[in-house]
Amino acid sequence: MVKFHDPRGEIATEIDLYELSKDISANDGEGITVGLLANGFPDSELFLTKVDNALRERLPKVSTKLWNKRNAAIVVSDEMLAEINSSCQVAIAAYGH
Repeated sequence: MVKFHDPRGEIATEIDLYELSKDISANDGEGITVGLLANGFPDSELFLTKVDNALRERLPKVSTKLWNKRNAAIVVSDEMLAEINSSCQVAIAAYGH
């Protein structure tokens, strides 16, 4: 099982609660495609592969798609963003170190 370390310190400001627009846990993720966007830093794609594995273990019917913009110094291209937006209901962006 993958364990993730939460690097955040103590919260100094009041938490602003919000509601998610999608409940990906309903029906074990059936009908949901999660887009995983690596920003191009080393290990960002590896990290998202591990997130993918953890998602699939928890939600066996969820689908995932992985993108890597390959260069952390640039913004995601309009074409890639449109592809993610058109094929995914949820997106996760991550960076490596």
